Amino acid sequence: MKITGIKTFVAQFGNRPRALLKVETDEGVYGWGEAYSTGPDLSVEPIANYIFEMIKGDDPRRIEYIMMKLHQQFRFPPGGVGLSAISAVDHALWDISGKAAGLPVYMLLGGAVRDRIRVYHGIGGRSGRELSDRAQQLHQEWGFTVFKTGPYLLNPDADRWGRVCNAAADYFADIRKHTPEGWEFAFDPHAKILEPIRALQLANALAPYDPYFYEEPLRPEHIPAWSKLRAQMQVPLATGESLYTRFEFLNLIAAQGADIIQPDICICGGLLEMRKIAAIAEAHYVTIAPHNPMGPLATAVNVHFAAATPNFKILEYILPTNSEWSNWIDEPYLPKDGYLELRDRPGLGVEVNEDAIRDNDYTHWQRTCPIRPDGSTGYI
Repeated sequence: MKITGIKTFVAQFGNRPRALLKVETDEGVYGWGEAYSTGPDLSVEPIANYIFEMIKGDDPRRIEYIMMKLHQQFRFPPGGVGLSAISAVDHALWDISGKAAGLPVYMLLGGAVRDRIRVYHGIGGRSGRELSDRAQQLHQEWGFTVFKTGPYLLNPDADRWGRVCNAAADYFADIRKHTPEGWEFAFDPHAKILEPIRALQLANALAPYDPYFYEEPLRPEHIPAWSKLRAQMQVPLATGESLYTRFEFLNLIAAQGADIIQPDICICGGLLEMRKIAAIAEAHYVTIAPHNPMGPLATAVNVHFAAATPNFKILEYILPTNSEWSNWIDEPYLPKDGYLELRDRPGLGVEVNEDAIRDNDYTHWQRTCPIRPDGSTGYI
């Protein structure tokens, strides 16, 4: 079996573009992958074309060889956009390998260590009552009992920080008042905090109400700040969506900078790389809650990763029924009682409707920065 082509589709799904790759072979077996939505999404296609010239004629089932070849031929670190394209190719190679073997991808990874995959959903609200109403609806329809929200009822770039922390604590107390005791709530400051002391103050404000985890309060670049913050905190610290490859995660984990890591399978290097990251984490007693604000194809790849990974904790999940995503995957993974059930299907277990994504127009999207009162830009 040989790789004969890579097709790239960049189209609008939900509120932003998504780049999907289809890897084709001379035996008619093909696989699909999803690249991370980085902002310059049109850049994925020329990189995918470049990748094809490196791997055309290779056996797609030699995944380790192909990934090693790509990383070495790029020579310099390919960065976020390059790794998003590499990750999508990796997904497609696993899809092909599973189809060729007649097995689900998780069986190629050593088999399932669990029967279903727990998921959480992001929600918002200006009060505990409002958030509770939304959580109750998701619970009734899909069985969710774990949710993630933001801590900011006041503007973190404009209000006094003590007021921001007090408002966050009152918000969480109100959430607890209106929701069942067994439900879990994680909080995501979204890397808006520059000073570690302020990240600690916010964590301390939330701690009495038992957050499931406290996600990425700081920027990821300075690992010693994460180590110090984790040593001082009384709640689980999570991060990793902005880190690439096992080498960056090794630095974080070896420095004891997180309790939970959150690699994104669409930008960290793909499923093969995520397995290596997971092995490093397992050896350090660190669990994995993959970052996954993506489409149903990325969710399918994550399901196979989670099924075969002992130290998996929970998966971020977006309902495809809430957007145009529902028409470009034949049967997306949908939760039952707050879990995704494994499937005994070859490959990733889903099929992409190529006509639907081909007819979906691209719409430009880019990240925007908040503006502080003095006119400077804040962190996203």
